[in-house]
Amino acid sequence: MKSYRYILEGLDCAACAKKVEDAISKTEGYKNVIVNFSTLKLTFDTNKDFKLAKKEITQIVQRLEPEVKVLEEGEKNQEEERSKFDIFRIIIGLIIFGATLLFKFNEIVNNIITISAFVILLYKTAKKGIKQLIKNKVLDENFLIVISAIGAYVIGKTSEGLMVIVLYEIGKILEARAVNKTRKSISDLMNIKPEYANLKQGDKQKTVNPEDIKIGDIIIVKTGERIPLDGEVIKGNAEVDNSALTGESKLVHVQGKSKVLSGSINVNGLIEIKVEKTYENSTVSQILNLVENATDKKAKTETFVSKAAKIYTPIVIGLALVVAIFMPIIIKSITYKEGIYKALIFLVISCPCSIAISVPLSYFSGIGKASKRGILIKGSDYLDGIKDIKEIIFDKTGTITTGRFGVTEINSYDKKNNQKDILEFFAKGEKFSNHPIAKSILERYDQEVDTGDVQNFQEISGKGLQYELENHLVKIGNANFTNAKEENIVGTVLYLNIDGDVIGSIVLLDEIKLSTKETMTKLKKLGIITKMFTGDKKEIAEKIANEIQIEEVKFEMLPQDKYNELDKIINQRNESKKVAFIGDGINDSPVLARADIGISMGGIGASSAIEASDVVIMTDELDKIIEGIEISKKTNLIIKQNLIFSIGIKILTLILSLFGITDMWQAVFADVGVTLITILNTLRILK
Repeated sequence: MKSYRYILEGLDCAACAKKVEDAISKTEGYKNVIVNFSTLKLTFDTNKDFKLAKKEITQIVQRLEPEVKVLEEGEKNQEEERSKFDIFRIIIGLIIFGATLLFKFNEIVNNIITISAFVILLYKTAKKGIKQLIKNKVLDENFLIVISAIGAYVIGKTSEGLMVIVLYEIGKILEARAVNKTRKSISDLMNIKPEYANLKQGDKQKTVNPEDIKIGDIIIVKTGERIPLDGEVIKGNAEVDNSALTGESKLVHVQGKSKVLSGSINVNGLIEIKVEKTYENSTVSQILNLVENATDKKAKTETFVSKAAKIYTPIVIGLALVVAIFMPIIIKSITYKEGIYKALIFLVISCPCSIAISVPLSYFSGIGKASKRGILIKGSDYLDGIKDIKEIIFDKTGTITTGRFGVTEINSYDKKNNQKDILEFFAKGEKFSNHPIAKSILERYDQEVDTGDVQNFQEISGKGLQYELENHLVKIGNANFTNAKEENIVGTVLYLNIDGDVIGSIVLLDEIKLSTKETMTKLKKLGIITKMFTGDKKEIAEKIANEIQIEEVKFEMLPQDKYNELDKIINQRNESKKVAFIGDGINDSPVLARADIGISMGGIGASSAIEASDVVIMTDELDKIIEGIEISKKTNLIIKQNLIFSIGIKILTLILSLFGITDMWQAVFADVGVTLITILNTLRILK
């Protein structure tokens, strides 16, 4: 099956998006159909020919939403021109109606002019409503507005009927612009897609599409350009801005053998990069796909709103009929004309747009904001769940610690050699080793190592290494290999033996990340229980746990032990309280999958981590967890504000209309006005 992607231009209703998605999903030959209202993107898989698929999809969309255009990505958008035409049509309609107020025509001419104004103003809305009624047997908001406007004219409320359609049309235009502004704001946050790549061909360079670049190709990135693909610098040096990927503004210096990521910006310098990943598998492509598809996994609130919208309008129509028929019977002072007028107000206010639009946009905005801060969240359900985390279980290596050994102690047992001399003996030997510990020792030595006098180097697997230095035999390794007396020290201890005498040692520990202790303190203040699961020894695990003040630690655990222990915790916890596991990628994938929220310290560009978890922290920094919780809480707060405000205003308007306090134009505000306010409120998430 092939995957296809289209843009649904003019789709301005979240409920309509769900309707289109359901219709295509039920059509034979189409799988994995997703209509993302937040991005206006339609994606699906099919074995059908491209032209046939486009034709069938267009027919389905046109049947359900006649005003929506099915465009291929990159095809010219006509939304702005359509908006200008609608504004022009409203102005003409108002001018024509204004003539009846300025000039005294006889009744027949006056009615003809008034009806002409109604036709011009109602044309678009009526066309939509009638098509929906005929083709789909659905009374949608467009048809209800038409009934309300015509009903107002029939009962002699001409000005109010006209005001209903004018305010509705203006509201829809403003609503579309507000939605587009929100989409653009999110799009700007994630504006990391490279537009071109400078492919090196001999002594020349050619500007090509990043998708045409192959692994092994050489690309040139100049000052101010975005790095188009992941790779390794083979020539030149530069200052690179990774903020679009990680949220961190600090520039990174890159030179020969440095790894660079697509989506970063070359701030200063000229570099040549050997491409290591195709565009499809690049960091920037993974991030963009993840963010665009994130809202396809619906949160419970979003799913509930989608279902409620389907029954909301029919209920209000039923209430409107009850008001029109029974209110004049129950209350003698109310005439049937007044009862019908109140029923028309019910119809005007029945549209659930403010709820249906603001909720998915809020989740999408939250996911966009988190992505900008280097936190990739795979769905609105996970964004919604982060705020409910009450217990976090941490893996140790690569999560709480850096995963890199650091020299914490240098000990000299011989008065002839100081700490610097001891470290130099270690450095001379480790210079020839590829072991991870060797790199840590050389980093601590932090100067050029002279190995010209080193002879007969040997590395003994699982024990250590040895070499000759000025006819002296030097051994570096564990206690057994160096004949040292083993000490009860927390950490990895390497001893130095020269000609049979142990003259020194160094102690290495996995370094704790800088932000770890502060993050644990903040989590404790939020009432979140912290635990650590590690396969490391008891002494090391307890030392780290005490240092960062983690509440509970379990050590010497195999992967299945971690899984079983987490499973036990989840089965015993309250259903409303989420348990998160934070690990460093694919090694912890079973536990990440079992947790309510699996958070991966993936590191920028780690595709295995992106696949294994629900949330990926691109910078490996633990304090991003606090940011993620804050974004989740803010998103949830704004969704609650929008729901309470929308439903509250609608109910209030309905009640006030029964007592004759509100008119029809106020009912229009309760629909389109509230929608605009909730969309603008949603924009606060991005700030």
